Amino acid sequence: MIIGSVSENKNTEKRISVTPENVKKFISNGFKVYLEKNYGNHLDIDDNKFAENGAEIFDSKEKIIKESDILLQLNLPNEKDLSTIPPNKNLIGVFDPVNNKDRISKLSGNNINVFSLELLPRITRAQSMDILSSQANLAGYKAVVDAFSYFNKAIPMMMTAAGTIPAAKVLVVGAGVAGLQAIATAKRMGAIVFATDVRMASKEQVESLGGKFLVVEGSENLETSSGYAKEASDEFKKKQEGLLKDTLKKIDIVVCTALIPGKKAPVIIKGDMVKEMPKGSIIYDLAASQGGNTEFTKADEIVDINGVKILGDSNLLNKLPISASNLYSKNLLNFVINLYDKKNNKININLEDEIIKKTLVK
Repeated sequence: MIIGSVSENKNTEKRISVTPENVKKFISNGFKVYLEKNYGNHLDIDDNKFAENGAEIFDSKEKIIKESDILLQLNLPNEKDLSTIPPNKNLIGVFDPVNNKDRISKLSGNNINVFSLELLPRITRAQSMDILSSQANLAGYKAVVDAFSYFNKAIPMMMTAAGTIPAAKVLVVGAGVAGLQAIATAKRMGAIVFATDVRMASKEQVESLGGKFLVVEGSENLETSSGYAKEASDEFKKKQEGLLKDTLKKIDIVVCTALIPGKKAPVIIKGDMVKEMPKGSIIYDLAASQGGNTEFTKADEIVDINGVKILGDSNLLNKLPISASNLYSKNLLNFVINLYDKKNNKININLEDEIIKKTLVK
């Protein structure tokens, strides 16, 4: 049974799906590992490092795609590469099935099993495979670090003989995995942290990290059975807007993390709110790639509105590619082991397994 992976488009994706450490683990579980030449060079991981752990390195991308029983990627390969995948193969990654429905349907019609791991159910057994959590955790950390680097004042309170510097005030919008890590990171760096979320279950988590949870009067618990946020009612949105507008007038740094799976990001911070924020404030929008949580967000651009800077990367994890790759590769390893029938040396598409059923895209 052969595990394969080819290089992503490095202009847009610097993470890799297989690390040297996990090559060894795949081989110990009975797999062969095929990788494209110079697979990890951009991360200062040369081919010898992979080969030392048992990977076989090939110049031919087409050979890897044709001979691999399981192809591990981050993004959906381009049309040319997809056309070379033979029937009865397995493609695993993060493929955005909503926006890539037609391309994935063609693969499924050719008896190619496509597993998209952002569809994993939020159950205990799937935690070690949860790519959304592992990547969001790093994104929450990096968003705070980047936002602080643009802020022209010190973050922690400093008491000196020359006077006292007040601590920066940070607001985190959305207290999921990314938001909670943002809260923890900002607190460690000495900021005063506030947070808001449509899911009331987040209140205890925010407060356990030292943040102050902003409660909308008459809050409704907007949490799905899967643990994700769902869209708020118009009444709730109006109340939330009023609370945010008052709060933002005294906030130095905002980190936005609010996303609804499969939909455009909700616009939470309106234009009039931004215009009333103090000059020199920073908004880092982690939802930039899905439209953004502010009216002014533009992915990969710094927008200045009356002295308030709004920024957000379309792929923030390209700034932490080694750490992100290590976690992503482990998620994939755990998913493959769950999919693999080692005794009979075959892939077991067991649709009674919720993990397999939910992630298999048709």
